[in-house]
Amino acid sequence: MSAFIFDAIRTPRGQAKEGGALNSVKPVDLVGGLLKALPERAGANPETIEEVFLGCVTQTGEQGGNIAKTALLRAGWPEAIPAMAVNRYCASALDACVTAANAVEAGQAELALGGGVESMSRVAILSDQGPYYADREIAVQTKFVPMGEAADYIATLEGVSREEADAYAIQSQQRAARARDDGRFSSIIPVQTPEGKTVEHDQAIRGSLTVEKLATLPPIFQELGEKWADAYFLEAYPQFDAVNHIHHVGNSPGMVDGASLVLIGSEAAGKAGGLTPRARIVASASAAADSLTALTGGTHAARKVMERAGLTMDDIDLVEVNEAFAAPTLCFIRDIGASPEQVNVNGGAIALGHPMGATGGMLIGMLIDELERQNLKRGLVAISGAAGVGTAMVIERV
Repeated sequence: MSAFIFDAIRTPRGQAKEGGALNSVKPVDLVGGLLKALPERAGANPETIEEVFLGCVTQTGEQGGNIAKTALLRAGWPEAIPAMAVNRYCASALDACVTAANAVEAGQAELALGGGVESMSRVAILSDQGPYYADREIAVQTKFVPMGEAADYIATLEGVSREEADAYAIQSQQRAARARDDGRFSSIIPVQTPEGKTVEHDQAIRGSLTVEKLATLPPIFQELGEKWADAYFLEAYPQFDAVNHIHHVGNSPGMVDGASLVLIGSEAAGKAGGLTPRARIVASASAAADSLTALTGGTHAARKVMERAGLTMDDIDLVEVNEAFAAPTLCFIRDIGASPEQVNVNGGAIALGHPMGATGGMLIGMLIDELERQNLKRGLVAISGAAGVGTAMVIERV
């Protein structure tokens, strides 16, 4: 049985700081606004939804205790709907959508929701104190590497220069600003804040940023690397005398708040509910890389999903890859054989921000919107995450 995408919606992204556009909105309410908007926008009856899977990375405090189910109850959805929070680091929302699709394909649900939420301004990254990064003994034994360090290691291994990374970052900003100004982000559902403000646009975009400005920014992972993690890399790759630390705040993914929802179901459910499918999920795959090159996990997953689907890059029209730092993104584009002109055509996380547990659902919506706008057929979504994990999905319009 095939799984179809009937709609994909998201909040705007708000900068993850005190006073950020979405800072005053509780994480459950970021999801709640989407849950309230979905029935009218997509025509879906909440009574027909059989499963809900939401990605969330930092599952503690306001995001703890199965935020997926809490969000449903908070939004007044039927109590009979089961829900589950999913955590595969940065790929969480994409994996939530894969899980929803798997339920449909297996005949375990006719209609399901995937997506995710992350309020990075209210629930600080790493505040869940997971042993992989918070228990020193375990972190040392498993050779935990922060993602920014892994990005610098990839830059060193693949010879990506600071200038190339900065040029890519500017391109991401310019593409995102153009897309915003042209009204291309049609999957956005405005958010009403407790103060009565309406947030309609992504807050982090800086379309006027220049390479000259970026050139003044200091590397942010060099000091930590030299004190600790670089030793792992130099031991594994003795041909290098030092790490080329090229990433800074301007060519790294921004920390933002946001949520996403994707309505997934069977063809029969669509017909029964009067829902119009926008895309079919062709295939999905997960993979993993080693911790030193953790941000290549999405590359491995992309290759795996295309092989699983019997496709090559010649069959893919557009690609949405999470911009987990500039160098890994540049290497992803090269390594899967994509054209830069088909990847993240409306900007990516360097400009828009990366609300960790929500990003995958946002990328699905951006991809479908752009496939429709350009009247193209098939697209690829890929995300890398901590510990080398990666997830990818191929979709095609119907």
